[in-house]
Amino acid sequence: MDDDRRRSLATGVLFLLTFATSIPGALLYGPVLGDPDFVARHAGSGSVLAGALLEIALIIANLGTALVLYPVLRRTTPSLALAYVVARLMESTLIAVGILSLLTVVTLQQDGVAGAGPVAAALVALHGWTFLLGPGFVVGLGNGLILGCALYRSGLVPRGWAVLGMVAGPLVSLSGVAVLLGAYSQVSPWSALLTLPEVVWELFLGIYLTVHGFRRTAARAGHAPLRARATS
Repeated sequence: MDDDRRRSLATGVLFLLTFATSIPGALLYGPVLGDPDFVARHAGSGSVLAGALLEIALIIANLGTALVLYPVLRRTTPSLALAYVVARLMESTLIAVGILSLLTVVTLQQDGVAGAGPVAAALVALHGWTFLLGPGFVVGLGNGLILGCALYRSGLVPRGWAVLGMVAGPLVSLSGVAVLLGAYSQVSPWSALLTLPEVVWELFLGIYLTVHGFRRTAARAGHAPLRARATS
């Protein structure tokens, strides 16, 4: 197994890991997000802590995709390769802020802080904004538009699928703007419909790169300019 195949395999597995961590993590946050009286109760924090652990794994997977792909993408699109790393870093930072906000709510509950309801509500609202700006906006720019453009230009995956990423990403970001402006809620049919193409794109990357890997001709062509410069 050569270096490019190892990188494609790692990237595919990391993309699949984002699905395995983000969806269960969001579900495990149910008690703190759906119960206004969560702080006043003395049960249910275990699932929130488990959700936080899954989201920490999600951050690791997100950053991993960028770091593993960077050496490959920079051969043909160095500026887009760097932009993708920055986008993933921004997304992961927002997720981390959301994790800390909910862990603080758990601390308020466990310590039995009197009158902490309004503070807890504010922290839950903060998590909502980080989710909107991270997975609901930055993901569209990074995983969709930037990564789609980079993979289209490099030819590392079938270009038809790369076009899907270039289209799906802006749809996610536009949906995030619509939610921000109050056009509809983040949990709505419109939001789900506009997010679905991005989900399909990322799932394709996870499966394709795990099973098939980078397209061989494109990967070899990406090495050629580097060798040419080294011998000149």
